[in-house]
Amino acid sequence: MKGRQILVDSINGQEAAALMVDGQLDDFLLDSNRSFPRPGAIYRAAADRPLKGMHGMMLKLGDGQTGFLKDARGVKPGERLTVQISTFAEGTKAAPVALRLLFKSRFVIVTPDAPGINVARSIRDEEERVRLLDLAYEAFDGIGHGLILRSACAGQSREDILADISQMLNICSDILADQSTEPQLLLDAPSAGNMAWNEWTTPAPDAFIEEDGCFERHDLWQHIEALNAPKVALDGGAYMYVEPTRALVAIDINTGADFSPAAALKANISACRTLPRALRLRGLGGQITVDFAPLAKKDRRQIEQVIKAAFKKDSVDTMILGWTPLGHLELQRKRSRLPLELK
Repeated sequence: MKGRQILVDSINGQEAAALMVDGQLDDFLLDSNRSFPRPGAIYRAAADRPLKGMHGMMLKLGDGQTGFLKDARGVKPGERLTVQISTFAEGTKAAPVALRLLFKSRFVIVTPDAPGINVARSIRDEEERVRLLDLAYEAFDGIGHGLILRSACAGQSREDILADISQMLNICSDILADQSTEPQLLLDAPSAGNMAWNEWTTPAPDAFIEEDGCFERHDLWQHIEALNAPKVALDGGAYMYVEPTRALVAIDINTGADFSPAAALKANISACRTLPRALRLRGLGGQITVDFAPLAKKDRRQIEQVIKAAFKKDSVDTMILGWTPLGHLELQRKRSRLPLELK
């Protein structure tokens, strides 16, 4: 398949979404059948107990689930809060939450109690920015919330954008008006299909296919099943292993059969460019340690430039932390997804 296609199907009864770009699997989402707080979900929470020395507060989310509010200054045990899950919990830890709520759709983000209207910086055409701002100010006249017009708004019809704004405002109003006091889920996180529609449709796909069996009809299974294996092919016959452990994700880069002087640098550069996609497809985050093929210190700056450029294009926040005494590169990646479980 050439071009950009989004396919939504199911795997073992769970919704799954795949993004194919020029015949290559570029992103993949799979819902889980486990019950746990997921990023984007909104809860009525009850403050439980403070964590001394950390200014944090443990929260009850209902159904035996717990959350952790990092900055809880002024929050008292027993107080009721409306919170949003920010990232997946690590292991059995409490899910990190935020007090600032975001209601995100394909075109807009509504920010309660944070007034102001903004247009995505990626929309550079001045006439288009003016059109979108005029539309937004008209739709938000007398409304105290904030609004961000996302890059997907560019070139879209007035009617479609206004409909999206109206839908998000209605959801926001319903959540803020909820008077429940018991800890409970108020708004679930988006499904894999909804996430695909919200996040992958800019630029516009050549096809959006949502039907049972579409993965098989479009030969996606070979791409999906390959994610069970840690080995990832690189340019020129090189390869790397992407292996999650309990403590971190280990990346091991090898040159393959090429033993020429330039082989190691070529393999390392190819790995740096491939790594964001390999992590994204497998849903891996947290601490990441990269063990490069033999790398001279004089080449470290080039490697840093390549890997920073690669992760800059990625949808998940990743920080380049630096080199260890053994010559490994350490990264820290946001846990925006769960590790992929296909088996």
